[in-house]
Order: sequence, then C-alpha cells, then structure tokens
Amino acid sequence: MPESTITKPKRRWLAWLLITPALLLCGVCSLLAFLPVPEDPIIPAAEQGGGARQGENTGSGLQLVWEELPPVDADQAALGRLLFYDPVLSANNDRACSTCHHPDLGFSDGLPVAAGSHGEELRRNTPTLWNVAFASSLFLDGRADSLEDQMLTPLTSEDEMGADIGEMLEELRAISEYETLFNAAFEDGITVGNVQTAIAAFERTLLTQDSAFDRFAAGNENALTPTQRRGFDVFRSAQTRCFECHAWPTFTHDTFHVLGVPDRDPDNPDLGQSETVNAPDATRAFRTPGLRNVALTAPYMHNGAFDSLEQVIDFYAQGGGPAFGVDVIVDEKVAGFDLTAQQTDDLVQFLLALTYEPPDLITIPENVPSGLPVAQHIENPVREQLVMAEAQEAADLEVREPQTFIVAPGETIQAAVDRAMPGDTVLVQPGVYHETVYVDRPNITLRGELVDTNGDGRMDGDDERAWLDGEHVLSDGFNTTGDDFLLEGFGIRHYLGNGVLTTGAQRVVYRSLFVQDTGLYGVYPVETTDVLIEFVEATGIKDAAVYVGQSRGPIIVRNNIVYGNVTGIEIENSTNAEVYDNHVYDNTGGILVFLLPNNPSRIGYGTRVYNNLIESNNHENFGNPNSVVGKVPRGTGIMIMTADDTEVFNNVIRDNQTVGVALTSLYSIYPRDTVFDLGPLPENNWIHDNEFSNNGYDPQGLAAELGLIGYEIVWTGEGWNNAFDEPGVASFPPLLPGRDMPDPMRQALWRVYDILIQALL
Repeated sequence: MPESTITKPKRRWLAWLLITPALLLCGVCSLLAFLPVPEDPIIPAAEQGGGARQGENTGSGLQLVWEELPPVDADQAALGRLLFYDPVLSANNDRACSTCHHPDLGFSDGLPVAAGSHGEELRRNTPTLWNVAFASSLFLDGRADSLEDQMLTPLTSEDEMGADIGEMLEELRAISEYETLFNAAFEDGITVGNVQTAIAAFERTLLTQDSAFDRFAAGNENALTPTQRRGFDVFRSAQTRCFECHAWPTFTHDTFHVLGVPDRDPDNPDLGQSETVNAPDATRAFRTPGLRNVALTAPYMHNGAFDSLEQVIDFYAQGGGPAFGVDVIVDEKVAGFDLTAQQTDDLVQFLLALTYEPPDLITIPENVPSGLPVAQHIENPVREQLVMAEAQEAADLEVREPQTFIVAPGETIQAAVDRAMPGDTVLVQPGVYHETVYVDRPNITLRGELVDTNGDGRMDGDDERAWLDGEHVLSDGFNTTGDDFLLEGFGIRHYLGNGVLTTGAQRVVYRSLFVQDTGLYGVYPVETTDVLIEFVEATGIKDAAVYVGQSRGPIIVRNNIVYGNVTGIEIENSTNAEVYDNHVYDNTGGILVFLLPNNPSRIGYGTRVYNNLIESNNHENFGNPNSVVGKVPRGTGIMIMTADDTEVFNNVIRDNQTVGVALTSLYSIYPRDTVFDLGPLPENNWIHDNEFSNNGYDPQGLAAELGLIGYEIVWTGEGWNNAFDEPGVASFPPLLPGRDMPDPMRQALWRVYDILIQALL
C-alpha cells in the first residue's frame, strides 16, 4: 500500500483537531456578541417626573399643575357611588365599602387598624380615598397597580366583605334598578369587571383641590392665617424635610419610605413593601400617604400607632423608629429635628389648612337600590379644630414701574421682600442678618451689596458683604418658590438645613454667593427647570455644596469653587446639565451624577462634565451614614451612578486617592434581584480626553476591599454601550470599550466582564 494513502487520513484528523477549538471559540464569540443584552426600558414621558410643573398663567412653584387624569364616565361613577354605599356586595349584606371608608372620617374609619367582618382587628390602618386617583400603586405595601385590582381584595376577603362573586352577581341581577343602571353604563350589563370599573370610577371623583393652601398658592395671601403661614414655613424647611416626601399639590410623592413605626405586635412585625416585592430598601417601607384632609383621618401611620398629628411630629422629631426601640435603618430624610412648642402648633395648624371636602362628594345617598341600610353620619370631633382663616379676595398686585428696596443693617430682608412686586429688586447692604427669607412671588431679584475690601478684583469670602447667619438655630437661609428668581452677592452661614432652597420654580439664578456650614446643602434647587449656578464658593456642607435634583435642563453649573464638603457638585435625577469650569477639591467626592430610586423624577440623562479641575478630594466623609452620599468613599473624583448619556471630557482629574472616574450602577449598593422603579443600568456614558494623574493610590471602601489600587478609571461593568476613550490610562477592567469599537465587540466584551465582575462581587 502506498505511503500517501496511509498518512492522508491521519493528516485530516490532525487538521480537525486544530480547527475545532478555533471554530468553537468563534462560535462562543459570536454567541457572546449577538445574544440579546439587557437594556433599561423606556419610561413614558408622562411617568418620568422631574422639573417645574406650573400652569401657564402662574409664576410660582406653589401653584403646580395637577397630573391630568383620564375622563371619568358619569354614568359609571354614579353607579359606583351607589355600589360603594350598598351592603349588598358583602356576603352577609352587612358591610359596604363605606363601612371602612366613611366620608365623615376622611374616607377612612377612625380606627387604629381596620375592623374585620367579625369585629376582629385586621393588620393595617385604613387609608383615605381622597385623591386616590393620582396613586401609582395601592395598598400600603403597593401590591396593586390599579383601583380596579385593589377593590377585589376587600370585596372577596373572608375577614372583610367576604363576597362570593357568583352569588353577588346573582343578587345584583335580581335587583331591577341595578339591571337598568348597569345596562345604561355598560354594554354587557352586570359583570364583576363592571362592578370594579364602576366603583373605581366613583373613587376617581374623590378629589380635594380647593383648600386654604390652594387659595394661598394661587396668590391669595390672606387664605392662610399667620399661624398657618408659619407652619408652612416649618413644613417646607430643610430642618423637618416634610416637603421632600409630602410634596404639593398632592402632598405625596407616592413612593415608599422606611420610618420604623413601632409594631403593634413586636413578635409579628409588619415588613411592609418587602412582603410584596424586593424593592430597594423595602423592609418596613410603606407607601407615603397624601396629607390632604389628613386632619380628618386619625389615627395615623400604617398601623394607627399615633392618635394625633402632634404625636406624628414628635415621632419624626426624634428621628423615627430607633428612638422608639425599633432596630431599623430609617430613610435618610428622617434625621430628627428640634421644634419649639410654637413651631409644632404652627405646623399642625398648617396641616389643618389642607382640609377641603366638596359637599357633593361627602353626601351619603339616602337609599340604595338593594333597600339595605346605608352608612349613618358620624361626628368627627376634629372638625371643631379646623380653625382656618376666612378666604379673602386677593388684592390686585400694584401696577407700577419696578423699584429697588434697600435694606440696611438692623432692618429685616423679609419685610422688604414682602413689599416687593414682580420685577422689583431688594438690595441688602453689608452687615449680618439673622433670619430665613421666603420668596414666593415671581420675578424678584435679591442682591447682596458687595465691597471688594482686599482689592483683588475677585468676590470671595474675604470681601465685605451682606451675611445671612442662622446661628446654628435656623433651618434655611433662603427658601424660595417664585419663578424668574435671581439671588446674588450674599454670604450665607451657620444654618441647619440649607443655604438656599428653591422648590418647583423656573428660571432660577444663583450667582456670586459665599456659602459656609449650612447643613445638608449649600445651594439646592429641586424640581426646578432652567437653572444657572455660577461663581458660588461653598464649604463645610454635610451633603452637597451644589446640588441640583429632580430638575430639567437647561441646567448650568459653572465657575464655582467647592471644597471641604462631603460632595462638591451633585446632579441627581436630572436632565441636560452642563457642569464646567469649576474647581472641586478637598471634598469626599468631587462631582457626582446620580440616578436614584424612590424619587419624584425617574430619569437622569444628558449631563456634560468638562473643563473642571477636580483634585485631592480626599476629605473624610462626614455625611449621614444612612444616606447614599454617606457611602461614597473618600478620594472619589467623579462618580456616575446609573445615569445615562453622561459625557465627561477635558477635565483635569488628579490626586484623588480612590479613583479618578467611577462608572457604576445601583447594583453596587443593592442586590441584583432588586426591583427598581427606574432603569438601574448606566447607559451610553462616554469618558474621553481627560487628563489623569495620581488617582487611586490609596483606595477606600469597596475599591480597597477588591484591591483596586492605582486605577484612574473603574467601571463595574454594567451597561454594554458605555465608552471610554482614554488611551494609556490605568483602568479596571484593563480593556475598556471605545466609541469606535463595533457594537458586537462591545457586547461580547461586556458579557465577559459581566460574568467576571459578578463573580468578583
């Protein structure tokens, strides 16, 4: 047999031995490159939140536009009202929806926890139905998405109404009036779905939108008593932080918070939202209720633990559950505060001013089609306490040319602001003023007169200026809601809450301010639109020196100097911000661009960070350890968490001991099986053309635990379409995707890193 015929098969076998691994590798690479990759779902515009929400003819962040609701069918709502009060829906014809949601008790029941069908105590307090049409989730743990879904639980639960659906429908069909009403309201007559729809339609009509506060917000400054106005100032202060969870107009952000309310039965604790969904910080978290008509709905909290509003305020003042023996990490906003007896009374009086009951909505029908007894009126003793100023006609604003009011030392700035009309300027002479200044009218300029005492041509902390000094007693320096607001030239120091807080306004300018030791934030525009912050110097702040949150662009933060703070500059849950030409040094974290859950804005994108000097941000973290910024490791130059479409370029980033730039997701602080109310992945961020030196030399926190020493850039691997174009810069992982890398290669690389980093973490 010839030699060639003997060796040829062996050579084929050898070739296949060499080719097969290569083919397998190519197949694996193709699989990695072309398998679907996770991406965040798009949040509809109507559900995104954020920014100012004034009406077309308003000029203040007090008078916000209510969310537009779908129209309610009048026939269905009228039918639903009868069903709501009719015991015929219950198994024993002895309980109606109104049994637990009584109109005289704020559509609640006046009990600590609801009473069951046999008189037994149920687990939780009965929530009010006022403005329930605006709720995005129902029940105190959020387990229902709609009123239609929600009502089936009490309707069919044995210890509530206990209805057998089939028997209930037969009983309804035997009542001729209901047959007529259902046939008029629905094409298919009496069905369980139509019962749900009708009752939900009635509940969506339970709107209360014309309280004394609403008249005040609309410009009638006499609608609130002086006591209630003082109480509103306590409510919206950064000291109590009430407004951050109970924001107008609904007086709730409809999110979940951990308070640590003491359990009725400590051996059987109520774990709240975590019993329904694994949301972030869900253990003992409950849905935040609206405060409209809150005076009518005592007792309070998810288990009726407190009989009065005063007790609720005391609970928050003591810092929530831990002061009451509950071992829980409470929400960072529940930090405790000190109020005088007068301030507590003022705050309660303001809460009473949120009361308004449309007469037609609290009228109980005289009878229902079944002929069964309907709810009887109940005396609510709190009505005797509803002391509200009589609504007076708002005086027309004076029509005149703009004026300038001059405030001299010894006078109050607030008195001049109260005289100012839109278009006016309040000029404050150098001196020290001990007050909080509230500005609710639009188009007001507040200017502190500056004297360049050292002749250096630069306005800084050494210059003579008008100082607001809170003396470590007052909450905020300036607290404003008016549109077209300009604040410049002031020094602000020694406040407990914020230097400047602006809520819900449009076209806001902060300029040439020196802010020192003002509590949580230096300058703090929140839920605003169109913001300019420039030439601000801020130091000694426990959270962020410059913070823009829940806001919509254009947002410009430029030419500021921030040092000695926990965070220098923070853009949180906001869109289209430009952060440039700032000097950020000696903070714990230099510049943060965050998107965090359980906030009124569910989006954060379009921030550009450029031409900044970010150096030596190695300050000890002295923030609230329960807060997100309290977990930022010292030595962080720039951190992007979960935000999208952030561009970081042309910055000088040096001498930050943990990292120059970190790109991460919410998964760095929450488990990967957490269910968020927003997209948790950082997507389409681009880091390029920055100058890095000597970052990551002594990492802290998680970076230290993972041994990430000497890295200028750290990416935790989430979001396949992020890009890094920083050649020669030490990074983790060592090979980073660039903008020019083909998508299949970026996806394959991301998949490899995702597997490795999950294993590492």
